[in-house]
Amino acid sequence: MTMMSNRRLTGTAEPPDSALDMAFSPDAVPAALARLAHLPQFRSYTLGTGYDEMFDAQGVSRAHYEALHDRLQTLDPQEMRNRQTAADLAFLHQGITFTVYGQGEGTERIFPYDLIPRIITAAEWAVLEKGLTQRITTLNLFLKDIYSRARVLADGIVPHELVYSCKHFRPEMQGVQVRHDVYVSVAGTDLVRIPDGSFAVLEDNLRVPSGVSYMLTNRQVIKRVFPLLFNSYDVRPVDHYGQQLLATLRALAPYQRADPTIVLLTPGVFNSAYFEQTFLARQMGIALVEGRDLFVHDNVVYMRTTAGPQRVDVIYRRVDDDFIDPLAFRADSTLGVPGLFNAYRAGNVALTNAIGTGVADDKAFYAYVPRLIKYYLGEDAILPNVETWQLSNPTERAHVLDRLDQLVVKAVGESGGYGMLIGPHSTASEREEFRQRILADPRNYIAQPTLALSAAPCFVDGCIEPRHVDLRPYILSGEKVTIVPGGLTRVALRKGSLVVNSSQGGGSKDTWVLNEQLPPRQTGSVAQAGL
Repeated sequence: MTMMSNRRLTGTAEPPDSALDMAFSPDAVPAALARLAHLPQFRSYTLGTGYDEMFDAQGVSRAHYEALHDRLQTLDPQEMRNRQTAADLAFLHQGITFTVYGQGEGTERIFPYDLIPRIITAAEWAVLEKGLTQRITTLNLFLKDIYSRARVLADGIVPHELVYSCKHFRPEMQGVQVRHDVYVSVAGTDLVRIPDGSFAVLEDNLRVPSGVSYMLTNRQVIKRVFPLLFNSYDVRPVDHYGQQLLATLRALAPYQRADPTIVLLTPGVFNSAYFEQTFLARQMGIALVEGRDLFVHDNVVYMRTTAGPQRVDVIYRRVDDDFIDPLAFRADSTLGVPGLFNAYRAGNVALTNAIGTGVADDKAFYAYVPRLIKYYLGEDAILPNVETWQLSNPTERAHVLDRLDQLVVKAVGESGGYGMLIGPHSTASEREEFRQRILADPRNYIAQPTLALSAAPCFVDGCIEPRHVDLRPYILSGEKVTIVPGGLTRVALRKGSLVVNSSQGGGSKDTWVLNEQLPPRQTGSVAQAGL
């Protein structure tokens, strides 16, 4: 989360709120104003306490943004609006939507999209790739450990009670053999850029991570809306993600199945990520099925087809553990397949991600990942964590309760921006409500500092303004770890908002990971033609 103490370029700098605010010097503001104020598209642009993706503290465009900055200066607001309309229509015609539950005005919404790409250099991506590979390798080793010998608990690296009190821990998984020991084969790790420009991990999403379809469609749309601009940059492709995912799923098939049948199991049309599920099934050329389309006989899973039953070997599930098998977990579930867990335990079908992986993305567990990297790999964490307080600890709980107006409090099992208190933007009554929640169930909450997150340029109401962003790269783990260069950059599109989730008014933008070569700078009519 972000401390939004912005220093507007047309005013005087505010006093720093914390040590993190010193990332921008007040003396730099006049220089930044002199460089940006004359540009009409950037008349509302501000530099805040965090890292700005396009500009340095003096208002100078960073080297990898220079060509994009040149082009934006030559494009008038009406042309940008026209291109935004073209992008919105592309999303509409492709049915690129998401579902918001509990909203009276309707269910389906077009996914909000910002035209201006977020650019990451080759050197930055190299660090992210190594750090994410290290992290997913560790998490898979941890899951294998706790569902077998539990050495990590015996050695005191992670408290017993943290694991066994987690609602996502599945004792039924103890002793189950998992192909290649890969419990998490599809992960989406949320990263934030902190004021010094480096990245840190905010949280891991290991159960049924979503959003990758928007990464892919964002790329398709920007190629159509800004084709020459895209081609002027040497951007690494993401279009092969579907085939990489398919290869990962094939690698997880039972040993005896040379040509495995793979399906994607969806909760159905009313699920918030149904568009993504249909999109990915189409990308991979596999069947999209609901629980009623499958059945189990003699611990083997079959799909009902017009040609008769067809054996299923790998299930990419988008159904939570609780609902996957009414015989093993929630008896009232109509989304799963009766007997599926027994077939899985017998080794006749692969499930990805494995049942029980949620214990490793519980937000209370997140703080232990750096020490697990050291424990399993003998290495220091390449990507640091954000400082986190465990509210089940009395000392840390007292520290947090005295500073609720300064910190961010999160429920450990919630997602989508729900179950969260942003202290600096909260009311006294909201803080009191969270105080009572914490005291009633401290295990269910963690707290983190209000960081000055990075901001990226966005086209808003005819101007280019900064908005706060995070980054969710998608990691695939099968016989090897594969990370498609890019990810979903989520944007807090509402001015002053700290929440990037689409259910809370957020949107996304395309993420360009560059090769080494930067495009030449162009100005004037040449730059305009390059769009």
